Amino acid sequence: MSPLRILPLVAALWCGANFGHAQTWTPTSAPTNNLWNCVVSSADGTKLLAGTFPGPLFTSTNAGATWSSNSTPNGSWYCVASSADGTKLADASYASIYTSTNSGATWTSNDVPVLPWISIASSADGCKLAAVVNNGRIYTSTNSGTIWVQTSAPNAYWYSVASSADGNKLVAVDEFAPPSGGPIYTSTNSGVTWMLNSAPSNYWYSVASSADGNKLVAVVNGSGIYTTTNSGAAWVLTSAPYGNWYSVASSADGSKLAAVMHGVGIYTSTNSGSTWTSNNAPATSWTSIASSADGDRLFAAGGNSIYTAWTAPTPVITIAPTNVSLKLAWIVPSTNFVPQHSSNLQSWADMTNVPVLNLTNLQNEVLLPTPGSNVFYRLKTP
Repeated sequence: MSPLRILPLVAALWCGANFGHAQTWTPTSAPTNNLWNCVVSSADGTKLLAGTFPGPLFTSTNAGATWSSNSTPNGSWYCVASSADGTKLADASYASIYTSTNSGATWTSNDVPVLPWISIASSADGCKLAAVVNNGRIYTSTNSGTIWVQTSAPNAYWYSVASSADGNKLVAVDEFAPPSGGPIYTSTNSGVTWMLNSAPSNYWYSVASSADGNKLVAVVNGSGIYTTTNSGAAWVLTSAPYGNWYSVASSADGSKLAAVMHGVGIYTSTNSGSTWTSNNAPATSWTSIASSADGDRLFAAGGNSIYTAWTAPTPVITIAPTNVSLKLAWIVPSTNFVPQHSSNLQSWADMTNVPVLNLTNLQNEVLLPTPGSNVFYRLKTP
């Protein structure tokens, strides 16, 4: 470890690691007698929800080590969504939407029309939901799915929708509008109004968002991967190879991305899509990929398996001083970390301050009084 002096009286430490290598993927214990179609993860990567096509829904509370079937009826589950803590869940099929407020123990059928629901997204607190209809409209809910409202978005072949952590910024992609594909639309007011984006017309298949909604990544079925750093004002075609991209996921800060190419493999990026690395994943019919908030725990569904890959996280503490306090913050990690402090870099003590999750950026935050002498902070693996 090496210290970084942030203030005259305060310093932060972190561990360094090399993420340039390809990740190794291993199958979870998910039943192999199903065709897995979608998967989603809680912010820390422990709670999972996955859907089959056709078949039941399954949940895991231990990062995929074990799975349990849910009480929802068998269906063709196309998409799933989760709150940051994995408590509030939502899933959609070609006919209905179901929600849960207890990590999937029980489910409620939502009052929505029978339509080909194709994608659903959730805010970090699970209150704001957005769902799109393939060859239809975009609907939103502000009360965890109790009431749904049809938005002003145009009728289109919507195929994927993503949300910022606070649910204010939404992005939806259109997979098909002859002769050259469909557009991308964004909203900055939870779907009340929508704006046509500058993205080129394409056969868009999946889109993902950073927690603040500024960094977006979208994949094209039959082409490449595009990114934007300004909520869609300008898009850039990345260096990812062309292929049948089916799904993409993003870390909370938008730096770590992962995408699956149907029938080929999995690619990841650690620099917001500037470069991509082919992973050691089998060539199968990949359909969906999910990421923890820190981007270090990934889950991919395809064929009759759900695979996972994990990289030891490298947490970085940020320090924001104010006139009366000091704020320590770090992205929700996929490994539990204990914040510690030291005055001499020799003797370290665990901090008793309980971090609070900021649902706008998926960061754990601790407020401290401004120290009167040198203090160093670090996150330690328990």
